[in-house]
Amino acid sequence: MPPPARQAAKPRGLAPAQVNVDLRNISKRFDSLQALSDVSFTIHSGTVHALVGENGAGKSTLVKIIAGVERPDEGEILIDERRVNYKSPHDALADGITIIAQELALETDRKVVENVYLGIEANRFGILDRRAIRNRYDNLVARVGLPVPPEAIVGRLRPADQQRVEILRALARNARLIIMDEPTAALTTDEAGRLLDVVRALRASGSTIVYVSHFLNEVLAIADSVTVLRDGRHVQTGPAADQTPGRLVTAMLGGPSDLSFPDKTARSTAGAPVLSVRELGRPPDFSDVSFEVRAGEIVGLAGLIGSGRSEVARAIFAADRQRQGAVSIQGRPFNGRSPRDAIGVGVGMLPESRKLGLLMRRSISENVTLPHLATLNFAGLIRTGQEFREASETIRRVDVRAPSPHVQITKLSGGNQQKTMFAKWLFRPPKVLIIDEPTRGVDVGAKHAIYRIIDSLARSGIAVLLISSEIEEVVGLCDRVLVMRNGRIVQELKGATVNRDIVLQAAFGAHPPEEGSV
Repeated sequence: MPPPARQAAKPRGLAPAQVNVDLRNISKRFDSLQALSDVSFTIHSGTVHALVGENGAGKSTLVKIIAGVERPDEGEILIDERRVNYKSPHDALADGITIIAQELALETDRKVVENVYLGIEANRFGILDRRAIRNRYDNLVARVGLPVPPEAIVGRLRPADQQRVEILRALARNARLIIMDEPTAALTTDEAGRLLDVVRALRASGSTIVYVSHFLNEVLAIADSVTVLRDGRHVQTGPAADQTPGRLVTAMLGGPSDLSFPDKTARSTAGAPVLSVRELGRPPDFSDVSFEVRAGEIVGLAGLIGSGRSEVARAIFAADRQRQGAVSIQGRPFNGRSPRDAIGVGVGMLPESRKLGLLMRRSISENVTLPHLATLNFAGLIRTGQEFREASETIRRVDVRAPSPHVQITKLSGGNQQKTMFAKWLFRPPKVLIIDEPTRGVDVGAKHAIYRIIDSLARSGIAVLLISSEIEEVVGLCDRVLVMRNGRIVQELKGATVNRDIVLQAAFGAHPPEEGSV
């Protein structure tokens, strides 16, 4: 497909430092996996150009090629009508192009100002000029309106402020085109809204933004143009004003999508309690938390970010030590000191970050079998044949799409990485599975697949504790919902009372507790 016609004239009032990108017949293969095939379209200067598609559609590969992280096998890139052949991100940065990846690449033990100017520090006679660096930082913040305390340690900042640091770092390097890959995946609704305001301000100043996101309403709120990829191929590019979420989903999937949830009324939740939590606490994060999860039941922990949901999950899994209260598994007290102890009594956990749940430089099969190597041991040796056969079957069951179980995790899309975390616990199913943010950063198609996996786990008799910031997931999947606020469970909902409005009202404390409150 030929690239769309070039914009006739640049918008008025933009800064002169603009960048226009023409992608022509871009193709890329990883081993036997064809990631991109003959992709062509134009990114116009001074606009927000969104890129959408299912996980595995080729979005991340394409933006990495634009940013010099990967090189295309075929095709060409033209920057302001000049053909380029980037061999590294440094080459792309010389043309004013940089990428802010979904997993932020910050030095978390350093200060904000040090991160922003890392590698381009001012010096005087070979000595670091901290005053000059600080002045440059203050001027940059004043110019772009992104205040972040310069002396703060990055690792202690909220995700939204870490995102700001990445943007400041890009602007400090005179970036003309900034690629943002899932920039709001780890942000609250309010934080995401503020980030969109930042993007609008960057566009107004003349910057070009390539915006990759699974949140289609967000895409349509911010983008001037939208490109849809499917199975590594270009489907369409056009004005965002002509699109709706439904039309984009149809283009992404090749047809209408049924995103209904599995029928939870068909599940049996009359089993005995498998997980019992009594007066669990670790002040100031949470306190006096009590509940049960039965075999075959999905119980949701809902609430705002910071309400204590994830901290409760980590305490149950012994990733963080609980200081008060008790946890029992099938009626037996569990006083484990580490996740290994939790796994030993039949508790598994998918953490909210894939970086915490997977070994990114290991293969799919190694990640799937890692918690279960003791079951594959014979006379001190791992039975590799059995390991590969069983891992391959488990990977197939959750539909991880990869040419081989030997493929490194980093080569997978976000949705397939998420499915691999589920495969890890299906390999030797636990009695209790804690799932924190099951669909963070995955597309609509992968979401539906993950919903079916969670439902099948419950139907097999596993007790599931589910945490999600997406209220629709909690309402659609869970048999009961426990709403947390300020570190405490404030309401329990079940049956007909599980609906979005009541969950949100309880989470925000918008009304006095009603029947079923704790």
